[in-house]
Amino acid sequence: MVEASVAVKVKGGDSSSIKDLKKVIFLLKTKRTLDFAYGFMFAFLCFTIFLAFNPNINIITNNNSSHSSHSSSFTNIFTTSSSSLRSHFSSLLNYIFPTNNNTTTTPRSPISLNTTKAPLFTPTKTKHKTEEDGVVIYDEGLVKTLMNCDFFDGNWIRDDSYPLYKPGSCSFTDEQFNCIINGRPDNDYQKFKWKPKGCTLPRIDGEASYSFIFKDYNCTIEFFVSPFLVQEWEMSDKNGTKKETLRLDLVGKSSDLYKTADIIIFNTGHWWTHDKTSKGRDYYQEGSHVYDELDVLEAFRKALTTWARWVDANVKPEKSWVFFRGYSASHFSGGQWNSGGACDHETTPIKNDKYLRPYPSKMLTLERIFRNMKTHISYLNVTRLTDYRKDSHPSIYGKKKLSEQEKKSPALYQDCSHWCLPGVPDTWNEILYAELLIRQYQKEHQSDGGQTKP
Repeated sequence: MVEASVAVKVKGGDSSSIKDLKKVIFLLKTKRTLDFAYGFMFAFLCFTIFLAFNPNINIITNNNSSHSSHSSSFTNIFTTSSSSLRSHFSSLLNYIFPTNNNTTTTPRSPISLNTTKAPLFTPTKTKHKTEEDGVVIYDEGLVKTLMNCDFFDGNWIRDDSYPLYKPGSCSFTDEQFNCIINGRPDNDYQKFKWKPKGCTLPRIDGEASYSFIFKDYNCTIEFFVSPFLVQEWEMSDKNGTKKETLRLDLVGKSSDLYKTADIIIFNTGHWWTHDKTSKGRDYYQEGSHVYDELDVLEAFRKALTTWARWVDANVKPEKSWVFFRGYSASHFSGGQWNSGGACDHETTPIKNDKYLRPYPSKMLTLERIFRNMKTHISYLNVTRLTDYRKDSHPSIYGKKKLSEQEKKSPALYQDCSHWCLPGVPDTWNEILYAELLIRQYQKEHQSDGGQTKP
């Protein structure tokens, strides 16, 4: 699983410095691209949530090599039994992306040029809001229910209205996660949704792939790959030979680029389980000192303490909303990713909690660090909910075409840590959406002593 920082930066829409063209920037800085797709989809889908709430959006379409633009009003982007319904919390978008209706735009080349007329989002059957004279009136009961709900205590239940989008329909999904397109014969793993015990998550539908040029918004979304949230380093040994180390005392090089973002989402976890990090021999560094050997849990604590101090010193909580997505489970059986571990025989989720694994010690360490921080961190604790889903990994369906070596023993090359798409990561976006609704509600009610979600 990719570890990363996702940042959404917004500047006031009524500022005289706003350029005529408002754009989305997807920025990738990494030496390793294998895990790019998850982070990209995560950032893209989260941002699509915001964008879809705006009733006037410029969409750039492509016909072969020629570009054309047209304004499109997403009047029917939300499909419900009542035509008066639109998005949950239109005011959320208005806060994050304040408008300037006098601004004109000139389209430039978009990132993706495929569009369909299928709706992107479908709210749950509960009527969440109405619209009167252009003023959005939302159901406070919905948000209060979400505020009193533990999103991460629940179960996976079958729902035949899932998946949220058709397999293969998203142009941003990397080949290794397109399991159905790669030949996976079963699709029941797509028919489950996460149901918290105390509420129902607002549903997101992503039945289309769009590119957006933003009119009236000065917005940037950026994705930074930083597997450990601290710096990967290189130094010379006694013989002058270069060797790789991990600087536990320095945050990632890109951190200054996103510290003023309005929304920042951090993640790390899986890379701490690889051989070099888990063994911890002659790898971890602080200052000029390289540890001969250091326990990986202690290294993790040091690294995340460095990260936490940086957040407290550089991120302004009155401006930025900070999230941290936890470690998602892997399900290798009979070995690890590089020693014959398998999951291709798994077709149903775990149903009995006694078969779930103990909560990872790294996540307990992370939670202790959160408690000692000045900055409030919204913890997207997906560890347990992903542990149920042993059925949803790519396994042997991560490629259409296998190498000659892979053809000889395809079962030896299995991916049981990433996730098929559509699939489990879509739930993370539904949870993030619910969290953003709560944050906006709290912001609007701060002056009258509104309730705060822990």
